[in-house]
Amino acid sequence: MNKDKILQAKQTDIVGFLIGQGYKVKRVGSEHQWDSGHSKVSIKGCLWFDHYEGVGGDAIGFVRKYFNKRFFEAVECLTENTIVKTPIYIDKPTKELTLPKLNDNMRRAYIYLAKQRGIDKKVLFFFVNKKMIYESAGYHNVVFVGYDKEGKPKHVQSRSISLYSKYRKNQPGSDPRYSFHWIGSSNKIYLFEAPIDMLSYISMHTENWQQHSYVAACGTTPKPLLQCMQDFPYINEINICFDNDQAGQKAARKISNELFLKGYQSTILIPKNKDWNEDILSRNFIREDSQEACESQETQGILLG
Repeated sequence: MNKDKILQAKQTDIVGFLIGQGYKVKRVGSEHQWDSGHSKVSIKGCLWFDHYEGVGGDAIGFVRKYFNKRFFEAVECLTENTIVKTPIYIDKPTKELTLPKLNDNMRRAYIYLAKQRGIDKKVLFFFVNKKMIYESAGYHNVVFVGYDKEGKPKHVQSRSISLYSKYRKNQPGSDPRYSFHWIGSSNKIYLFEAPIDMLSYISMHTENWQQHSYVAACGTTPKPLLQCMQDFPYINEINICFDNDQAGQKAARKISNELFLKGYQSTILIPKNKDWNEDILSRNFIREDSQEACESQETQGILLG
């Protein structure tokens, strides 16, 4: 296969190719948008970008990904106007999301988050009352719950409350697009790697914090950020708040570049220490009355109703 044919395939108009295959493509501004059945894909000429997975490329890469073709097969499809009969995108069956069993109180989780992690008591109570944080029965893990626009649980992460354990697990069936987050009324959103980082940042900036939006990716994926921006289009001031290490900042720059290509400006906020929780602990935000608060009837019974 010669180089000219490969170049021709790379430069194929993807919208024209899709229409030729019988698929509908929607025009959005200067671009087109295609629903693959799994995610929204933006298309401009021979280039594409998948919002949920944070990946993109040229026309050959498009056919390889969504039509399940090998490289040379994709080139033939694009240059010979072949009708592709392979299903576009086959979703893998997902397990049904089940929430860990609720403990009858969250005393241990509260001690961990408020006393050991320095999370502001009022901030913690807010998320507990919204049923977004609770303590599980059995192992007494702290559980962070993410909901969709309709208020249905879609993502659950459990974390050990032991300082000697690094146990963190996303519950089977969790949708990464809806990880732990809060949506406010302003156009600002803050993206974090972990729920505790998100809670730490809020605890250091409590004034009118509820008017802004915050999302913990439970990793470094942009999926939950992009979902928030899709569900709430008024969000357009993006702050990326990943860890102050090589992996975190590399991911932050990558997401910032992807957002720029989409027409969004973003700011990278860097903690002074390794992460935002280390920042709050180093600034001595932990209240001396945390232990007494943990013993209160309010804390012990906060989830009983």
